[in-house]
Amino acid sequence: MHRSEPEGRQPGARSRLLETAARVFYTEGIHKVGVDRIVTEAQVTRATLYRHFPGKEDLVLAYLDEADRAVRGQAEQALAAGLPAGEALRTLSRSIAATIQSPGFRGCAFLNAVAEHPDPGSPVHQAVLAHRRWFLDTATTLLAPIGGTSAEPAARHFVMMRDGAMAAGCLFDPTLISETFLRGVDRLLEISATRGHSG
Repeated sequence: MHRSEPEGRQPGARSRLLETAARVFYTEGIHKVGVDRIVTEAQVTRATLYRHFPGKEDLVLAYLDEADRAVRGQAEQALAAGLPAGEALRTLSRSIAATIQSPGFRGCAFLNAVAEHPDPGSPVHQAVLAHRRWFLDTATTLLAPIGGTSAEPAARHFVMMRDGAMAAGCLFDPTLISETFLRGVDRLLEISATRGHSG
């Protein structure tokens, strides 16, 4: 087969690079995986990689952007369904539980990435913080009709429960972790409703 043409002209070169990077970054860690490995597995040249992503950090940021889109998609589905606020949060929580129970689950891509990029000035660190700010804001929006002024503290509690479930889900029985997480969400909603009514 003739492969002298730059792979960048083939449709899907960028997608293959990003798909490969997402898989190996998530399963093995960002720092451990070099660009040579990604180039080889994506079956492109180094020139093609650098045409799409000027450096490894750009590829990492694109990987996190894709992960961000996936989580936003889950949240948008919950919001767009027109469900009551509590059921919308439960729907989002069930999506999180399904992720925890999916094959090859290795924790939260964002928490994993920030553990490898502790410098607050790092673009990767900043991308993780931006995602988490959005996630907290979304949880607050979902809880606002129930909890009133206590919505933000309840949303922080929800995010912490989610973080704990994501961390534990790759260490222990993911089904049990998911059930525990969902029970915690139910209890949080009960408490938020009580506080909202009393306020």
